[in-house]
Amino acid sequence: MKGHALDNSRGRTTKDGIRIFDDADFIGMRAAGQLAAQILDEVAPLVVPGVTTEVLDGFITDRVAQSGAVSATIGYRGYQHASCISVNHVVCHGIPSSKVIKDGDILNIDVTVIVDGWFGDTSRMYVAGGLGRKAERLLEVTHDALMKGIQAVKPGATFGDVGAAIQTFVEGNRMSVVRDFCGHGLGRVFHAPPNVLHFGRPGTGAVLEAGMFFTIEPMVNLGRPETKVLADEWTAVTRDKSLSAQFEHSIGVTADGCEIFTLSPGDKFYPTFA
Repeated sequence: MKGHALDNSRGRTTKDGIRIFDDADFIGMRAAGQLAAQILDEVAPLVVPGVTTEVLDGFITDRVAQSGAVSATIGYRGYQHASCISVNHVVCHGIPSSKVIKDGDILNIDVTVIVDGWFGDTSRMYVAGGLGRKAERLLEVTHDALMKGIQAVKPGATFGDVGAAIQTFVEGNRMSVVRDFCGHGLGRVFHAPPNVLHFGRPGTGAVLEAGMFFTIEPMVNLGRPETKVLADEWTAVTRDKSLSAQFEHSIGVTADGCEIFTLSPGDKFYPTFA
């Protein structure tokens, strides 16, 4: 809560239910985050017009197995794929299928792996073929909004500061922040407190402390922010059918800022297109 005093001890849970991890736990999160990011690097050349999303997911499934890791999403609440692939106006949780990617399509690929019990969660945008100017601008704003949020992370700041940084930037570019989905805590579990909202007011929400692990993953729409979930109970789309984009990093709060666990080994996080 606002005004909550920082306690520098580790391996505990705050009164907001947020886990404070030990310094040694950063090692496990780095390994999990780097594997997830490496897999997203490797899938990039396969994102071309004519490929299906199930082919992309098959590649990811194989790479997770080959690495000796475990997919966090296969079997999660009945989900049966190693990735979520969200195309054009799909906001998140797109299910891989026989859908063929067309020239100019934009897509988010989201992967979460488990390495020695630690969860690495990241997503980024890809483009098949040529890129229209409106879509290009959407990707630019969404990526930069994520980085604005990350720049706001430091001990003593609040989660409202993070959300406000994202919202102010996005709306200043005449786009909208999705409010129906948020980032989340993680570590040795997939989802945990806190809920990391991508909108908000400065100075509100829980105070950030060194040792917190969570994702920041803003979803930005070219049109209005409203979404709806389709009959498959997974796929979320924009209600007005406008394009949507998302970038996601897993981070850990440090003594003077934060560490990004899911940096691209090949510096391909953005842009991931020619």
